[in-house]
Amino acid sequence: MREVTLRASTTVYGCYTIWILIVQTTGVAVGTIAPLCRWFTAVRFKCLMTCRVISIREELKIEAHWTQSLVNWRDSFSGLQIRNNKCKKYLYDAKWFSITFLIGVQIMMILFSKLFLLIHALLVAPFLLFFKKFKVPCLSKLMTSNNDMESESKGDAKLNLSRFTLLLDGEAELPKKTLEYIIRQADKVIEMGEKRQPQNLIHLLNIYSNFRGVREFDSHQVPSLLLQEPPNCWSLPLVALTSIAISLPNVANNKVTQLVSSVNEGLSLVKLIEKTLYESDELVNIRNAAEVSWFGVTLYRKWQGMDLRKISLKCKNSKNVLQEFSDNAERTIAKFKRRTSDFLMENPLNWSANMIAANSMYRISQTILLSCQEENEPNDEGLFQRLSVMIADILAACFTNLARVIITKCHRNAIEKREKSVHEAFLLLGKNNTNS
Repeated sequence: MREVTLRASTTVYGCYTIWILIVQTTGVAVGTIAPLCRWFTAVRFKCLMTCRVISIREELKIEAHWTQSLVNWRDSFSGLQIRNNKCKKYLYDAKWFSITFLIGVQIMMILFSKLFLLIHALLVAPFLLFFKKFKVPCLSKLMTSNNDMESESKGDAKLNLSRFTLLLDGEAELPKKTLEYIIRQADKVIEMGEKRQPQNLIHLLNIYSNFRGVREFDSHQVPSLLLQEPPNCWSLPLVALTSIAISLPNVANNKVTQLVSSVNEGLSLVKLIEKTLYESDELVNIRNAAEVSWFGVTLYRKWQGMDLRKISLKCKNSKNVLQEFSDNAERTIAKFKRRTSDFLMENPLNWSANMIAANSMYRISQTILLSCQEENEPNDEGLFQRLSVMIADILAACFTNLARVIITKCHRNAIEKREKSVHEAFLLLGKNNTNS
């Protein structure tokens, strides 16, 4: 009988075995700890909710919103498009019994979940109260919240935070600690926004002049080249005015760079305002035209193929720059009109981004040329300053809508998108907090 000996064998996978073991152990640990954390969070929240006198009947009550969709679907007739009444009756009865069974399953699942959570809350609550009472450092933080909010509200009148919560039908009020936690999280997001305030934009807004630029950038004296003028938006004239300003000769490079940075920061807020408040198809086309034009200006210093640096070197004065932009825009419009049928020209939805941007540039450059002829012709630096003020005026007028945007973001979005939308609203509030 042969003797069998066991020897340490070598394998090419030996060096990977330890790594596989580490990865699997990490996966098991995360898969165990994460559900426990979620469980403890739910139990802790339930403990805060059950600090009052507990009513088993109220705790296990099934609110209508849990089954309302199924009930509406069960009782509706709209889906049965059958002429034979007998077949329709059988199908309706089958649907009714099937959905009623699903409603029962839904109720049992909700009832079991509520009972499971309530039992664990009742079992864990004494331990949490014990640790809270004796101030055990490790776990007392899980039960007690930061007292900053309480110290601020020790005045004569305390803020009733429950007025700011939206509850479902039959849902119990949130505990005070939970409301204070939510407010602290909102304050953190606002502080984050305050740290990201657009400093270049703030510097530009300091020169605005009572919104005069909103009236002056487009004149009715400029003859229209089209059968119909498209509606205006905030971003397109900003792009056109900035393109003209950075093309002016005899202007310091640092001023040009400062203006581009300021407008770039401003356009990010302008786009947010336009997308939130103005959703018509025509304005979507115009916003796209502004975005395409600004991309070329910031990345290549070009506007519809025109090199802005070369224009600045080529033209002797500001009037020549304005005429160059006007002529280029007029050629673009004429080219588009030759290639497009008249009935397509009637609707701005059929216009290309280049066509919309060219029309805006033509009207703005012609308006500025007219104003230069009526007044004493300004030098290049003077016109640059004047255009900067017009840009600041348009931005300031647009930003008067920020309050509406913040309110809309907090109220309009679907529930599944609400958290992200409210986060953006608080971040926007912090960015525009002038008291920081």
